[in-house]
Amino acid sequence: MLYILTCLTVEHDLRLVLLAALICFLSCYVAVVLTQRALVSGGAARMLWLGAAGASSGFGIWATHFIAMLAYDPGMEMGFLMEPTLVSLGVAIVVTAAGLGVATYVSGLSAVLAGGLLLAAGVTSMHYIGMSAVELPGTLFFDKTYVAASVVSAALFSTLGLICCLRPAPRARDRALATSLIALGVVSLHFTAMAAVRIEPGLMPVNGQTMLSTGIMVPLIAIVAFSLLVAGLTAAVFARQAEMTASENTRRFSMLLQGVKDYAIYMLDADGRVANWNDGAERKMGFTAGEIVGQHFSRFYSAEDRAAGEPERALRIAREQGKFETEGWCYRKDGSRFWANTVMDPIHDTSGDLVGYANITKDITQDKADADRLAEVTKNLDLALENMSQGLCLFDKDERLLLANRRYSEIFGFPEGGIKPGMTLREIIDLGVAGFLSDPEARQARARDIYARRRAALQTREVDAIVEKFSRGVSVQLYHRILPDGSWVATYEDVSERLRSEEQISFLARHDSLTGLPNRASFNDRLEADLLSARRSGGKVAVIAIDLDKFKEINDTRGHAAGDEVLATLSRRMQASLGANETIARLGGDEFAASKRFEDMTELTGFIQRLETCLSEQIRIDGYDIRPGASLGVAIYPQDADNIGVLLNNADLAMYRAKEALTQTVCFYEVSMDEAARRRRLIANDLWQAVRRDELELHYQVQKAVHTGETLGYEVLLRWHHPVRGTIPPSDFIPIAEECGAILPIGEWVLREACREAASWENAHKIAVNLSPVQLGNADVADLVQRVLQETGLDPRRLELEITESTIIGDKERALETLRRIKAFGVTIAIDDFGTGYSSLETLRSFPFDKIKLDRSFMSEVESSPEAKAIIRAILALGHTLRVPVLAEGVETRNQLDILLDEGCDEAQGYFLGRPMPMERIRAARKASEAA
Repeated sequence: MLYILTCLTVEHDLRLVLLAALICFLSCYVAVVLTQRALVSGGAARMLWLGAAGASSGFGIWATHFIAMLAYDPGMEMGFLMEPTLVSLGVAIVVTAAGLGVATYVSGLSAVLAGGLLLAAGVTSMHYIGMSAVELPGTLFFDKTYVAASVVSAALFSTLGLICCLRPAPRARDRALATSLIALGVVSLHFTAMAAVRIEPGLMPVNGQTMLSTGIMVPLIAIVAFSLLVAGLTAAVFARQAEMTASENTRRFSMLLQGVKDYAIYMLDADGRVANWNDGAERKMGFTAGEIVGQHFSRFYSAEDRAAGEPERALRIAREQGKFETEGWCYRKDGSRFWANTVMDPIHDTSGDLVGYANITKDITQDKADADRLAEVTKNLDLALENMSQGLCLFDKDERLLLANRRYSEIFGFPEGGIKPGMTLREIIDLGVAGFLSDPEARQARARDIYARRRAALQTREVDAIVEKFSRGVSVQLYHRILPDGSWVATYEDVSERLRSEEQISFLARHDSLTGLPNRASFNDRLEADLLSARRSGGKVAVIAIDLDKFKEINDTRGHAAGDEVLATLSRRMQASLGANETIARLGGDEFAASKRFEDMTELTGFIQRLETCLSEQIRIDGYDIRPGASLGVAIYPQDADNIGVLLNNADLAMYRAKEALTQTVCFYEVSMDEAARRRRLIANDLWQAVRRDELELHYQVQKAVHTGETLGYEVLLRWHHPVRGTIPPSDFIPIAEECGAILPIGEWVLREACREAASWENAHKIAVNLSPVQLGNADVADLVQRVLQETGLDPRRLELEITESTIIGDKERALETLRRIKAFGVTIAIDDFGTGYSSLETLRSFPFDKIKLDRSFMSEVESSPEAKAIIRAILALGHTLRVPVLAEGVETRNQLDILLDEGCDEAQGYFLGRPMPMERIRAARKASEAA
């Protein structure tokens, strides 16, 4: 370091050194200013600024070197060769410009470092190539240590200077620091390198003709250097002024943009990334500038639009067509959206290159809602006018048409386009009358009459409805409404269909809608008239109650459409067969009633035979032959009853007798039928009181395992001890209880008593309780089971509910859902009487039953019928396959039990294993057996 200072102060002319330093500082300042201008420019402008910066800095650094070299006094004559001197100038300009170009064209710290190293390389190369141009009587040698130090100092200070120069938004302080660092790098390189010089004197003469005179080089270099620097500084000053003006304009424009709160205004770069962001954009979009600047504007689109390439399409249209404008949903930061009007304009620099886009977005959600509402109102108004069931006209006070809808022309049969605004009322009436009257005189007379009545109604301000009937079967109802200014609105309604509908309603009020036959009310009126006539003339009247056989089966197997077709066909046949004084009516469902006023029984017999023929003849529907059949009950006035109510009731009683008979389809009323019905009513009345009077008793029949004989549980059987009629078997009173509804309280009592009894047992035997169809159809049955289990404390696994398949066949889905609820409590479900009635594999598939109970009818024949044994074997195999135990009912002999044992039956019950009896007797028998 001391040697460097000695070299600087002793071996150099300080005046020239100061001149060199001034030129160096000025050239570095020009380079910094021009480089910063290039950094904010683009395209060709950037290249021009970088070229000017390279030329100014390169020549200035070269001039610094050679003026400093001219200040150097080695103590002997010295000169410079022309060619290396000029080469060093070219290297300084080219390499310096390259370094500045790398640092500005490539982003990132690594690019700045590379540019600084290139800049240092240019300065170093220029110095040592310039040193090779020195001519003196001797030989130059360099100290490698000082050479390395000069290179390192040049690289260090040049790189640091570029880092300060290329900071974002550089200030004057950054510019001064960058200039000082780069100048320091040049100066430190020069004087450290000069300190490395060693001269070995020699005898080589210096050729003055090939060298540049120092007296010429100093002023020449200084003048040229100062000229270039002044030009560069002037350009930099003008550029700075332009920059300040642009900055001020930008500031003012930014203030203007930031002051706009109702619009989102923001800039995009050429790739669609957000470059700046105003307060209106932050308010509308929800993003702050720090959150969104640098992000792609596609964030404002939905995922579907992004996938469809809508953001790229917007940029392409703006770029190709000079503008892009659209309306659509725009999405905020929080995911909410608003309807936006977006205008995007491309922005180009002075050279025509695309630099970005200006984007203005306005929230027009409310405008769109208002427009949509107005459009919807207008649309709905137009739709309302064009789709009104009424014709509508608006006339001014001069009787000229202002408005008419399409329905108006349709009602009166006007040709399309025949009614136009501006037509007078009289012209319209003339046109309308011409459509249904061909005679000119008649047409004129009718038109005058209609016009006169219209005028009279308007003058009297009459608004009551006017109904007019036209010859083509059209009835029109007209209303006038007079407005305050003398204009009026007229509405016209085609009431033809309404009048026909009223007639149809009147007809349906007295007739069945499906068959067209008289209904119950109409039949009763006709029957009353027949009875009145018979009283006067002394004749007779027969009432025939008709109920179709197997009609429910037809509905279930063929569908309700087929059932309706059967009813309609039978109705047409019966109605076609009617004669004088005969009536047929449909009372509802598959129930019909007929009446006949007659004198001789042969007349009635013939009528009944005709009805039977109509009801039994084959009907073909959808390729199937159906022969419905029916049961008929006949009651005759006056012998069976003298009023309508009793006569119809007695006919029903006779019809029910016919349905129960196996060989009869027609049954006449007998007094005994009434007695049977009366008996059923009495039993039904007593059943409602049976629980309260403590007349019911539970018997228990044991259920045992076939293989071990172990008692598994008991089935509960109900007994009724009537105080007058004695013990009534369940087969007599259970159907009546189900019919009258008493089965519900009785069934609840049975369930509660059975569970209470089982809960008191010391063992864990199961208790089996039957559920009737009425109970299962009750929506409360699952809750009842749960409530009883909670009240009695019985373990749900010890309760088994038995149902027959006929119990669930009516509403299968609902019944199975109820059973699933009950099963969820832990209660087991058994299917009873399996193998008879409606038994099907479909039912076993639809619900996981816990037990299959084999009907007792098979056990009664198992010893003598191979078929019965085969059926039992098949059902047992089915149970084993489904892993469901099978219980055989009705085991009455040892041989039957042995057969069940051989076939692998699981459980059994019957008289052989134990007769049903009260639990007290079962306990007493058990104690006696234990004592024995």
